[in-house]
Amino acid sequence: MVLIVVRHGRTEANQSGLLLGRADPALDSYGHRQAAALADALAPVDRVVASPLRRTHQTAEAFGRPIEVDERWIELDYGEWDGRPVADVPAETWAAWRADADYAPPGGESLAQLGARVHAALDELASQAADTTIVVVTHVSPVKATLAWALGVGHEVAWRSFVATASVTRVAVGPGGPSLHGFNDVIHLEGLAAD
Repeated sequence: MVLIVVRHGRTEANQSGLLLGRADPALDSYGHRQAAALADALAPVDRVVASPLRRTHQTAEAFGRPIEVDERWIELDYGEWDGRPVADVPAETWAAWRADADYAPPGGESLAQLGARVHAALDELASQAADTTIVVVTHVSPVKATLAWALGVGHEVAWRSFVATASVTRVAVGPGGPSLHGFNDVIHLEGLAAD
């Protein structure tokens, strides 16, 4: 059984380099094209699970299947930093954050908290997906938490990995547990003209 975890298509906020957590912008025109390419590349699928935010729903709609909403797949809560440019966060704050998985932005959520909820969702899907193709449409931080789950490593792997919009991560789940079969795959986007 393979779980397919994808990041949503691009939004204007992503393109502008903003921290994008619980804010709820729509996909931009390129993001819609990415979603269509993603769905074409992965078809057919049996189930589509998505976070409750609009950018994941617009991406998930491209699969033409009913969308199951699971709150555990929502993006990291950046608290007071949501919607701010990444460059506005001081270097010493980034250093403190990178050094401690329990660090949370003011009013936000830590990587450890996000990891706990995403890992619980993955454990549940792994037990349900024996002969079913399940696609989860989510955000950058939950994709990184999926990577940590598959590899059996700590949450700090989030700082050492990059996840492109509309990328695909595949995790096989068998009797020996999860194993990573692909990460940040964007081959389906080749030749797709960006705005």
